[in-house]
Amino acid sequence: MSDDRRLEVLRAIVQDYVRTSEPVGSKALLERHQLGVSAATVRNDMAVLEEEGLITAPHTSAGRIPTDAGYRLFVDRLSSVKPLTRAERTAIERFLDGAVDLDDVVLRTTRLLSSLTHQVAVMQYPSLSRSTVRHVELVPVGGTRLMVVLIVNTGRVEQRVVDVGRDLTGAEQLVADLRQRVNAEAAGEALAAVPGRLATVVDGVAPDDRPVAVAVARALAEALDEQTEERVVLAGTANLARSGSDFPTSLSSVLDALEEHVVLLRLMGSVSTLADLDAIAVSIGGENPYEPLRTTSVISTRYGVSGGLGIVGPTRMDYPQAMAAVRTVAHYVADILDE
Repeated sequence: MSDDRRLEVLRAIVQDYVRTSEPVGSKALLERHQLGVSAATVRNDMAVLEEEGLITAPHTSAGRIPTDAGYRLFVDRLSSVKPLTRAERTAIERFLDGAVDLDDVVLRTTRLLSSLTHQVAVMQYPSLSRSTVRHVELVPVGGTRLMVVLIVNTGRVEQRVVDVGRDLTGAEQLVADLRQRVNAEAAGEALAAVPGRLATVVDGVAPDDRPVAVAVARALAEALDEQTEERVVLAGTANLARSGSDFPTSLSSVLDALEEHVVLLRLMGSVSTLADLDAIAVSIGGENPYEPLRTTSVISTRYGVSGGLGIVGPTRMDYPQAMAAVRTVAHYVADILDE
């Protein structure tokens, strides 16, 4: 029973410190929370929590604040992540449903997540190593020009207008046959495998039509080559400045780390090991592998099967609300991109 009570005291300290950013004393705990015990009992519980390294005094005669270990125990003991309200979920759905393409989805998602959590939002584009071709469209645009449109299963779209060296007026059947051949070879295939399969398309058309097929294959190869770069986007870095007191000496190094593309990709890439799509990874303070981020917490999850998103902020954050926001937004993003 005493362990459960001390956990309640720890939870109260975390909640009060997150809300006020001020060290929490026993008197404040008794005033704000129905702990059902005496002031002496609360002081004793706080002493035990301090001995266990779960809370600490920032200076002499002060109240107590949670340590990284205290936050970790608090997060691990959350019985469930409180879902967002119906109004919040409706607002998320409406905001994301207005996206017109993948880039817009990513920009809207990071802005939304940053706004919901008041932290820095980070989103990795769907991993190209797991992406496949959904469809290739060929559209004559006049004379010898043909628009080649590559649509990836994650929603990414690339367009090229090529000169095929032949007037396509009246060549609707040729374009339709070539479209069918290209999709028969490429649709559903991993991006890396497509260039090799396009050689089969070129070899299979009539000699007179081969220059058109070569132009299409070359355009697709160029589009696929440009798709090879992994990308990550973030929003809300100004939120860190508003939490400047949580970074007394290290805010600039945190900001520098967030500008490192490789660091962000690794942060998001780590969620690819999560077995459950509903699982949320929470890395607190010193648990982060990157020295400049050891004054921060990172909450992240997967969306779909190949992308990651999450938030970065001070260890003093509202973990239940942030975890709920990250998970809910990820679900909506996955639904949009799977359509």
